[in-house]
Amino acid sequence: MPDISSRRRTVVAIAALVAGATLLAPGLASAAPSEPDPRGNGGASRHGGTDSAESLRSTIKNSNAKNVILLIGDGMGDSEITVARNYQYGAAGRLPGIDALPLTGQYTTYSLYRDGANKGKPDYVPDSAATGSAWATGTKTYDGAISVDIDGAPQPTLLEIAKANGLKTGNVSTAEVQDATPAVLVAHVGARGCYGPDSEACGTDALAAGGLGSISEQLLGARPDVTLGGGSASFEQVAKAGQWEGKTLFEQAEERGYQLVDDAPGLAAVTAASQQSPVLGLFTPGNFPTRYAATTATVGGADLAPVTCQPNPERLTTDLSLSALTSKAISLLQNKKGFFLQVEGASIDKRDHSADACGQIGETVDFDEAVQAALAFAQKDGNTLVIVTADHAHSSQIVDSTPPTSLSTALTTADGTTMKVSYGTAGAGASQQHTGSQLRIAGFGPGASNVVGLTDQTDTFFTVANSLRLDRNTVALSDGARVETDRRVKPGATVTVSASRFGGDRQVRAVIGSTDLGTVDVIGGEARISTTAPKAPGDYTVTVTGAQTGKVVTTKFTVRK
Repeated sequence: MPDISSRRRTVVAIAALVAGATLLAPGLASAAPSEPDPRGNGGASRHGGTDSAESLRSTIKNSNAKNVILLIGDGMGDSEITVARNYQYGAAGRLPGIDALPLTGQYTTYSLYRDGANKGKPDYVPDSAATGSAWATGTKTYDGAISVDIDGAPQPTLLEIAKANGLKTGNVSTAEVQDATPAVLVAHVGARGCYGPDSEACGTDALAAGGLGSISEQLLGARPDVTLGGGSASFEQVAKAGQWEGKTLFEQAEERGYQLVDDAPGLAAVTAASQQSPVLGLFTPGNFPTRYAATTATVGGADLAPVTCQPNPERLTTDLSLSALTSKAISLLQNKKGFFLQVEGASIDKRDHSADACGQIGETVDFDEAVQAALAFAQKDGNTLVIVTADHAHSSQIVDSTPPTSLSTALTTADGTTMKVSYGTAGAGASQQHTGSQLRIAGFGPGASNVVGLTDQTDTFFTVANSLRLDRNTVALSDGARVETDRRVKPGATVTVSASRFGGDRQVRAVIGSTDLGTVDVIGGEARISTTAPKAPGDYTVTVTGAQTGKVVTTKFTVRK
């Protein structure tokens, strides 16, 4: 994407403000703050969730977007951005994607304590599960939670709501698709380690324990139109309960109509993605290899000869880079009604944990190229909101002199000078800690001015939902549900049950008399189940129940000789 001049940035910023979104009116900006309860949906939002946002929206028109692309740099605090910029482009340079967004703000990221005397109070340093759940659902939660509140109640996600409203949805990551950031859009579990049916972390969330199932199993039920990333190992696991018991998750996905791809040629051959044939592309058993080979910070390391980052020979081909996957997802998601897409650059965080300066720099540059791809589409489309932010801050710091006790490394930057990077929150071989600092959030397109100023992570949920004009009352989207079947059939004949207008549900369960016909996917609000009619003559009741809304619809048919 070509560089945007300062004059162009000013024009774009003004256009975004006029055509873009909701701004805080001066009177409202100076209003006395209320006493928020961060435990509830929208309770931590600095813009007050939907009520305040709706009142503010009236001050500026045309703030809606057809599409939203949310890009998350995991662990990408201001320091990580600066380290990558200095190294790759120099101190006076610009990251052509991240730094090109015209409207910027800061947001807070704290999580909540789950129990004990501090239950519901701020936990100042969050993890990726709690932070992802915040923007995905608008609800603060505890570290390790995937889109459930601090009491374990599932919270509807942006992807689920967008899908219920008829939009296409996508989820792209360089991590395992079960990792926290991609998981928060498609699953609801109490422990982020509940990857697959074999995961001991699932506990009562396991299907065999009567729960909703592992993240991988719930992903298949959430049925995004496009899912791209790593994590194929979990899909080799075998279901322990439910109608696919004894089958691997890959076998289940195939039976449910997924297009399965595992390499670049396979992805290139995919030309369409839909609810009938969603795309599940898993290209590695675990996380993607990084762009740059790893470096190791040591005590006194910044006094050693500065290093230049080297390409990682294990990196996937460029047609499976995050930028390429982002462009492919966008091409598959484009449609008349619109789409919601989340894209994660996952290993900025993972390499920061390992005190690996080159690793985190390469992943930030990789993420920046994905941002460029999203911006290029948004600029051409004219009706797409792009938001770029992170989930939490991290530990790397640019320092003036080598710290005597903490890990550090020296790098030769694009300026030809030495940059010293220090990691001071853990010793050698241990995992560096997240930090609780606020983060940059930036936007381009209609609705982008909602990120300006100081917001909370949960505000991002409302910015996206309001910009897309999503009806968040998904239960009501199944109010008009209907079920039909043949009125009269012969014993043992085929009976087809047709359920329609279940817009708020992703699956329905059908029962004839006392016979459970199992669960089927709702596609476009509709589901069809074929079964064999009872052999005994008589009247039979068909009951269809929405798995997500609990909506119950019945009809009857008669078996006659």
